[in-house]
Amino acid sequence: MSKTTSIDEVLAGKRTWAVACCDVLEGLRAMPNNSVQCCVTSPPYYNLRDYQIAGQIGLEPTLDEFLEKLVEVCEEVRRVLRDDGVFFCNMGDSYAGGAGGRGDIGNIIAGTQTRTKAVQAKRTPIPLGNAKPKDKLLVPWRLVLALQAAGWYVRDVIVWHKPAPMPESVTDRCTQSWEPIFLLTKSAKYFYDAEAVKEEAGKSGPYIGSKSQDGTLRKDIGNACATEWNGRNLRNVWTLAPEPFGGSHFATFPTELPRRCIKAGTSEHGCCPQCGAPWKRIVEREQIKRERPNEYVKRDGAEGTGNSCANTVAGVAVTTKGWEPTCKCNAGDAIPCVVMDIFNGSGTSGLVARRLGRRYVGFELNPDYAAMARERITSDAPLFNEAV
Repeated sequence: MSKTTSIDEVLAGKRTWAVACCDVLEGLRAMPNNSVQCCVTSPPYYNLRDYQIAGQIGLEPTLDEFLEKLVEVCEEVRRVLRDDGVFFCNMGDSYAGGAGGRGDIGNIIAGTQTRTKAVQAKRTPIPLGNAKPKDKLLVPWRLVLALQAAGWYVRDVIVWHKPAPMPESVTDRCTQSWEPIFLLTKSAKYFYDAEAVKEEAGKSGPYIGSKSQDGTLRKDIGNACATEWNGRNLRNVWTLAPEPFGGSHFATFPTELPRRCIKAGTSEHGCCPQCGAPWKRIVEREQIKRERPNEYVKRDGAEGTGNSCANTVAGVAVTTKGWEPTCKCNAGDAIPCVVMDIFNGSGTSGLVARRLGRRYVGFELNPDYAAMARERITSDAPLFNEAV
């Protein structure tokens, strides 16, 4: 049986999820074109850790070779992604050192099965090109520019702000407390459900639309500029703290990170069972107007003029009325969308995808990590998640 048979069964709707233990390119090349709605992943960072698995990505002799390998992988992602699909890619940076590696001192961490047994492993100095020892290599930006040149649309750069970052012993620069997440697409037009990830509108003090002590909505104070009545568009700075994880994996997403990506990048109603096109929301927008607290007097420079804003729109109420297909197949009820993580790791993307009712496929080269992810996803909801 092929290593990716379970992946084929997920795509065919016979399973809800699968984690295949195989090389990422081997797994991707076995998948059909246009079969995935959303990919959420974080590739291994350059020269950061040695997971001691033959064929691993991240320890290439030069940065150029590392980038070429990732571009090759991402070309396969683009092939299996639908034309209206989205790709969220988190990438960390590295520093040039005397022996390579993320830290300025030029060491990498040799991956082991327990964090407490992690050791420092010295490596042969890597070719630095134009980078000098202690230079920040700008790996995420080199990668995203290479992907843009390869044809990807770079639609957004999301800042993953880490309030509790990994401690660093350096004293001549700041501790690194954020990483970029790139939103990449195949096309200028793609599926993105902004309603699913709206955040609460930030306001200070009483405002139009807030409740008075008697429970009624205020219409007479605060900022009268038009805003979303029931939330605002998700900002691209995400403050996400780490979450406890008892498994032996160094790099795990906080669950909120893939949750936002998956909710924005896939339809919660599902997709067409024939062509995979996502269903979209049918929304109704209604302007909410306020009552002026006094008579408006046009500003003309004289004292007492301009005493009330002329705009009476307090906000926009958005209501989801239903869902409709974005294709003309008329193939019946929608089925769950497919989420993919090509560097599955501890399986956080899969865990969240299943909680949100999506199908999930993951690829993981390390058999210990693949087993860990399968156990983690299965145990999260044993009645609904079959072990595969």
